[in-house]
Amino acid sequence: MPKINFRLDGPLHAALMRRARGANLSLSGLVRQLLEQAVDERRRYVFTSQDEILATSIQILSILATSVGQQSPKGLEQGMAQARTILAERGLLGGEDGQ
Repeated sequence: MPKINFRLDGPLHAALMRRARGANLSLSGLVRQLLEQAVDERRRYVFTSQDEILATSIQILSILATSVGQQSPKGLEQGMAQARTILAERGLLGGEDGQ
């Protein structure tokens, strides 16, 4: 298998690493799939099925959060704080301050 070596600036590398972790891939695996997408004549998006799962999960969690918030606003606040901590640890929040 041919090998390609190239340099990335720090912010691009960090963004690709976050994307790879989010897709449960190595950086090499992510880049291979992105390159495959770039040469795909149909121009389909590589991670479509994962995006559909994510969209469904967000809808379910939104409904659950609404229900919990109506029954226990303090419980919702604690759960959201815990979720922000976990997301920040995994580099899944936008911006340097997590906002």
